[in-house]
Amino acid sequence: MCAEKTVVIDGFTVLQTKFQESSKPGHSLYVKEHQGRASTRPKDKTLFVVNVPPYCTQVSIRKVFSAFGEVIKVYMYDKPHNEDKQLNQSKYFPDTPQVKGFKVAYVVFKKASSVQKVKSHPHDKILTLSSDEAPILTGIKKWQKEYRDNVCDTQELQTEIDEYMAAHDEEQEREKRLALEQEGVPDEDGWVKVTRHGKNKGAPRTETMEKKVTAKDKRRQTEKELKNFYAFQMRESKRDSIAELRKKFEEDKQRISLMKASRKFRPY
Repeated sequence: MCAEKTVVIDGFTVLQTKFQESSKPGHSLYVKEHQGRASTRPKDKTLFVVNVPPYCTQVSIRKVFSAFGEVIKVYMYDKPHNEDKQLNQSKYFPDTPQVKGFKVAYVVFKKASSVQKVKSHPHDKILTLSSDEAPILTGIKKWQKEYRDNVCDTQELQTEIDEYMAAHDEEQEREKRLALEQEGVPDEDGWVKVTRHGKNKGAPRTETMEKKVTAKDKRRQTEKELKNFYAFQMRESKRDSIAELRKKFEEDKQRISLMKASRKFRPY
């Protein structure tokens, strides 16, 4: 315990919190200055927070720590990360799953002095997680909000799909133009890259063409196979040959018997 009544455990400053003003203190946040080696965040301006309760949101965490200075970004994960994940740009097709359960947070301040203010915050000065400006919804209000969020706005969804497809088509066209510009142009080593947008585009991949290619590949594979190379192949070849000879021998015997039976005595 420091002189400023700040409680520090294993390098983490302990911050006492309560859910709202009328609640009693019942949860502790553990914070320290972010020290990730391969991190892309500013170390002197980023606060690492652990033991964040499941009901906390980015908005509520931002509101709590805004008392120590201007907050630029708030990131939440299920476990520590060195790199900031890309925020979900889509409402209906999120690229990152929603974090459930207890979390860790990275709070990026505008000034490095804000991190020092949090680290020197007195232990007996309680922080409120849910306020009128940034309320944390619980109970039926939370369920109502989740239900409303799950209702699909077809017009908004169609707009998002159209924007995505327009961006996709633009990217495809850009790649095609770039490939055409590089067609026939040698690189530093003198190699010429062959692209699918060149003059020789190849045969179309239709069902008929696929069958022809498959048959051709099978024929090539059969020609490449080595015959009578392995011992078992030689045994099978000899067995088949003997069986074929026996079959022909029996057929010849039957034919001779029929010829003898049909022979007639003709002295003149």
